[in-house]
Amino acid sequence: MNESASAIRKNGSPARNNNSGAWRTNDSGEGRMTDRIAGIATLFLPGRRPRANRVALPAILPTIRSSPFSFVRHAAILLFLLGLPFFILALSDPFTSLTQREVSFPGRRIGLLIDASSSMMEPFKAAQLGAKAPSDARFFTAVAAAETFVRTRMKSKYRDLISLIEFGDESYVITPFTNDYDNILLSISLIDDLTEFNKFPDQGTTIGMAISQAVKLFTAFDFLNASGNLMVIFSDGEDTKVSGPRLGNMNVEQILSSATQARIPVYFIRVSYNKALGKAFTDPIWKPVVEKTGGKFYGASDEATIISAIQEIDRVAIGKIAIKQYSTQRPRFSIFALVAVSLWTLALALKLTVPYLRKFP
Repeated sequence: MNESASAIRKNGSPARNNNSGAWRTNDSGEGRMTDRIAGIATLFLPGRRPRANRVALPAILPTIRSSPFSFVRHAAILLFLLGLPFFILALSDPFTSLTQREVSFPGRRIGLLIDASSSMMEPFKAAQLGAKAPSDARFFTAVAAAETFVRTRMKSKYRDLISLIEFGDESYVITPFTNDYDNILLSISLIDDLTEFNKFPDQGTTIGMAISQAVKLFTAFDFLNASGNLMVIFSDGEDTKVSGPRLGNMNVEQILSSATQARIPVYFIRVSYNKALGKAFTDPIWKPVVEKTGGKFYGASDEATIISAIQEIDRVAIGKIAIKQYSTQRPRFSIFALVAVSLWTLALALKLTVPYLRKFP
């Protein structure tokens, strides 16, 4: 055995004789055996393995510090979630049961008074105002003038509160104060009818009673202490009853003084054909008392004077009125829907425009 090992050390490569079973050396096999031994040795030497057989492991740091702004990457989803409660509230259709608010807008509180007495059947030629009238009577010219005044205010920036009173011996409120111009025009069209005029029960003229009724209407709507009140009268002025029981034992000056105290200027368009200012026998009665209210008396003897008076009243009837509006059921869903849509729009914009926010988690 020692001899065999010596032979290996000496010759460098052992060999077995297949026939005799003895070891022998062979120069050509010595190199191959050396290479095999060297290859086996490299497998067991540290740091000498082939790269294909290596396994790389990630380094584990002892501590990882998180950024205080790391939550920003979730801003889009947070905004979306924040909008959900507002959207649910909008779907529930919330409303307030009773609301009150004060609104103001340019305009005046105007009381229109139209004389329907029998004396208003006298003719008054008016080509423009009476184009659609059933006759050329003063009454229909006065009704057409009132309609023209309302349409003039309707076309302007004003939102007036207008009432309509028809009077003879008694006064009748046709339409109380309203800012619905179409409603007023409808009421005017209803009295602009010959059959209805002939059925009017009171054929006399008591202008003082009509003015008193108008002041009471202003009082009923609590307008007396408010600014922006106005009264327009369309009449032939043929009324000499300036005092007596018909006026509640008051004279015309006392009645109109209540309008003066309430700061209600009275504009009187006296409709009497071919009778200029001062020519009608009642002009000296009505002109001074009307002008004491801060208004004006117009002696309309033709159509041009009526139109001019309407235009002048329209110019001076400027101002602003404030009213209280009440609503029994006012929807409020739009506020919550707007907040939800705004939050979602902001979330979508951030998600699409900021690349950092596209990372999750």
